[in-house]
Amino acid sequence: MLKAVFHKKSGLFCGFEISGHAGYGTDGNDIVCAAVSSCTMLVCNAVTENFGANAEVVVENNLISLTLINGDSSAEKLLAAFYEHLTAIAEDYSKVKVEID
Repeated sequence: MLKAVFHKKSGLFCGFEISGHAGYGTDGNDIVCAAVSSCTMLVCNAVTENFGANAEVVVENNLISLTLINGDSSAEKLLAAFYEHLTAIAEDYSKVKVEID
C-alpha cells in the first residue's frame, strides 16, 4: 500500500509524508508508483528550487517527506494541488491512501 499523509497548520497545507508501494506491478514496473514518484519529485523540486521556499525534504528508503519551515503562499497552494492530484489517483487505485493529519 502507498500512503500519503498531508499536514496542515492554520488551515493551510504545510507538508506531507509518502511511504510504501502501490503494488500494481513489480519493482521498477509499477506505473502507479512511477506516477506518484514523478509528481512527488516535481513538487519537492518546485517548492525548494523554483519557489525558493524554506523547506526540509527528507528522502529515506521507502519514505519521502517535505515540511515547509516558514509559510509560503505559492508552496502552500502547490501542496494543496498535490493533495488533490493524489486524491484523484487514490479514487482509481485502491492501494493508494491519502489522508490529512
